[in-house]
Amino acid sequence: MTNPVIPPQLPAPLILADHPALDLLNTQMVVEGQRRDLLGTDADAALWLQQIGVGSATDVAGGDGHLLARLRKLRDSIEGLLAARRENRVADPAALNAFLLQAVPQLVWEGAGAPVLDRFRQGDAASQCLSRLAYAAAELLAEGDFNLVRKCESPDCSLMFYDRTKSHKRRWCSMALCGNRHKVAEFRKRRQGAVE
Repeated sequence: MTNPVIPPQLPAPLILADHPALDLLNTQMVVEGQRRDLLGTDADAALWLQQIGVGSATDVAGGDGHLLARLRKLRDSIEGLLAARRENRVADPAALNAFLLQAVPQLVWEGAGAPVLDRFRQGDAASQCLSRLAYAAAELLAEGDFNLVRKCESPDCSLMFYDRTKSHKRRWCSMALCGNRHKVAEFRKRRQGAVE
């Protein structure tokens, strides 16, 4: 009798890219040599949106898979456009623009006090969150310095980041993850070389 293969426990999505659109791309990562999606349910998607600061998980959680499907569609759109931008080639922004078209800036004036410009006014909280995220991606694609949009230098890592360090020499998704692994590997190499 063969033992059933137990899939690896997937980590929680990491918020370390210094840009929400790149953090969205990082919700897919290489785990044990395979690219895995770290968002598996609407609850995962809602919690992730809350963690990056674009909405409240309780306001956007659905349960019917609709939020997750929309977030994945947005992620796929951003991934394709980002790859094209990094490779300096033309791409079709129609899918991203569909998310942007859903948001309509409106002046909101409730009670006494000054009015507020709500740039992402929509009927439901989930659409507002996705529009905010789409807008951040559009800003990155149009105005970002793509010399600073990088992939982690670890060959085993697929995570992206926006290098906001003062010297612009960030190499790793995180020093605590890939940077530390690299330092330990280099130390072992040096130590082995000294022993031989």
